[in-house]
Amino acid sequence: MDDLLTFGLVTLSAIWFVVDPLAVLPSFLAMTSGDSIEKKRAMAKKAAVATVVTLLIFAVAGNVIFQTFGITLGAFRIAGGILLFLLAIDMMRAKTSSVRQTKEEEDEGTAKDDIAIIPLTIPMLAGPGAIATTMVCVSNAQGRPLYLAVVAVVVLVTGLSIWLILRSAIRVEKRLGTTGLNVLTRVMGLILAALAVQFIVDGIGEVLPRMLAGVR
Repeated sequence: MDDLLTFGLVTLSAIWFVVDPLAVLPSFLAMTSGDSIEKKRAMAKKAAVATVVTLLIFAVAGNVIFQTFGITLGAFRIAGGILLFLLAIDMMRAKTSSVRQTKEEEDEGTAKDDIAIIPLTIPMLAGPGAIATTMVCVSNAQGRPLYLAVVAVVVLVTGLSIWLILRSAIRVEKRLGTTGLNVLTRVMGLILAALAVQFIVDGIGEVLPRMLAGVR
């Protein structure tokens, strides 16, 4: 039970911090500045559902993707860790990361009537970092149905938090203010950086013995 609880907390920290719905609040408000409250809430709900569906698809299809492209789990952990670390560095600088969203994507979203799927869900919420993190968490739970269920619950909890935060975007931003959002983003970035390093260390631990065996 303790191992399951620890796995659940680590998985929640990894997935929630990299999805980071608080970080998209300013962009969401900018892209929906001319929309009614009802429309903003509808797009928040749509984005939350789309994020959950996207992450669960990659969670289920992760092994198939590994087998199809001949990717080892260790290599994917290293790649995912590097990607998350780049994202974490920008978060600690309270800066919008190009890993999550580019200026062109934000400008396109501002001009669109409905931004719930693109660019809000992809790539801002369910971007490469979130997808990679979900797949690594699933790989850590491989062969353990109860652990896989924990991953699914974490994804659903993350989706629920996206909906609640975005539908209350104006109130959240006013309550926290720019400084509050930046402080929270930096703290999340620090935790995410530590998780990223752990992903890389675990990946090297799996890849290095194979490399050394190949040299011998």
